[in-house]
Amino acid sequence: MTTEQIPIPTGNFLARAWRNGARLRWARILLAPVTVIAFLFLWEGLVQWRDYPTFILPRPIDVWDKFLLMVDDGTLWRHASTTFIEIIAGLALGLAVATVLGYILARSSTLNQLLSPYIVALQAFPIIAIAPLLVIWISDSLVRTILICALTLFFPALVNTIVGLRSVEPELLAMMRSLRATRWQIFTKLEAPSALPVLFGGLKVGATLAVIGAVIGEFVGANRGLGFLINLSRGLLDTPLLFVALFTLVGIALGLYTLVSLLEHHFLAWKRAE
Repeated sequence: MTTEQIPIPTGNFLARAWRNGARLRWARILLAPVTVIAFLFLWEGLVQWRDYPTFILPRPIDVWDKFLLMVDDGTLWRHASTTFIEIIAGLALGLAVATVLGYILARSSTLNQLLSPYIVALQAFPIIAIAPLLVIWISDSLVRTILICALTLFFPALVNTIVGLRSVEPELLAMMRSLRATRWQIFTKLEAPSALPVLFGGLKVGATLAVIGAVIGEFVGANRGLGFLINLSRGLLDTPLLFVALFTLVGIALGLYTLVSLLEHHFLAWKRAE
C-alpha cells in the first residue's frame, strides 16, 4: 500500500482536538471558583476543628456578614474609594516620573553614571522607614500616601523602562536615523513598541506595589482608607473587619493586574501576530 492509499482519520483527529481544547478551556474557567470554594471549606473546617473564637479566626460567614454590614452603611465604599484614589494617583505619578527619567538615563550614559548611585541609594532605604519622615514633612494624609505609593513602585518601573529602551536593536535604530527620522518618529515607531513588553511587565509589578504603598501610607498616619481599617480592627480585636479590609485590598490588586493584562493583550496584538 502506497502512502497515497493510507487513510488519514482527519475528522476523528479534529474532533478529538476540539474536545480536548474545550475541556482545557472549561478547566481554566472552573479552576478559580473551585479553588475558592475549597479554600472556604478548609477555612471553615479549621475553625470548627480548633474551635477558635471570632477574635482569633472568624468563620467565613462572620466575614461575609461584616462585609454586608459595611456595604449597607457605606463604610466599605468610603474607605475603599479613598485607598483606590491613592493607588491610582500614586501609580500615575510613579510611572510618569520613572518613564521620563528612565528614558533620559537609557539615552545618556553620562547621566546614567551620575544619577544611578543616588537612585540605588534611595531604593536602599525601606519605605516603612521613610514614611514617618513624610508624616512630619507633609500634613495632608492623602498627598502623603500618594507620594509613598509612587516611591514604592518607582524603582522597579525605572529599571523596566531602562531595560526596555535598551532592548531596541541597534541596527534598526541606525536604519531609522539613516532615513532621517525625527526623534519623535524614532520614539513612537521603534523605541516605544520595542519597549512595551518590558514596560507592561513593570506595570504589572507596579500595580501590586502601589497597593502595598497605600497600606503603608495609611498605617503611619491616616483617618480613612483600608489601611486605616486594618489598624482600627487590630485595636478593637475586630478580626472580621480585618479580613474584609484585606480581601478588599486583594480585590483591588487583582482588578488592577487584570486591567493591565487586558491592556497588554490589546497593545501587543502585533507581537502575537509575528
